[in-house]
Amino acid sequence: MIGKCSTDKCKVLHFGFNNPHIDYSMDGVKLQLVKEEKDLGVTVSADMKWDRQCIKAVKKANKMLGLIKRNFQDKSKDTVMPLYISLVRPHLEYFCQVWSPYLSKDINRLQGVQRRATKLIKDIKHFVL
Repeated sequence: MIGKCSTDKCKVLHFGFNNPHIDYSMDGVKLQLVKEEKDLGVTVSADMKWDRQCIKAVKKANKMLGLIKRNFQDKSKDTVMPLYISLVRPHLEYFCQVWSPYLSKDINRLQGVQRRATKLIKDIKHFVL
């Protein structure tokens, strides 16, 4: 038995400048046209720029840093380093093989998270991320 596809969950994302932007339909229902779509936590846009993905990753990582700052009084290297590695860094590294930040603005955003993490630590001289 073959299951039916839900037309509500299907969307069309056109790539490229010379794309004719044809309307697609399934079972007589016109599919929704979108400019960007999130799948498996990765935002893919029609222009194939990854700045939105980078901004979202930095926001999530900064939220986790804020959580660490508010909830842990001990800001020593031995406390913050494992928390950073387990709670913050996965948000920065998730799916980076695809959206690999190569623009200086994206790299600066990511490094800003690391700078903020180093400020949490009292003994900053010996801390390397």
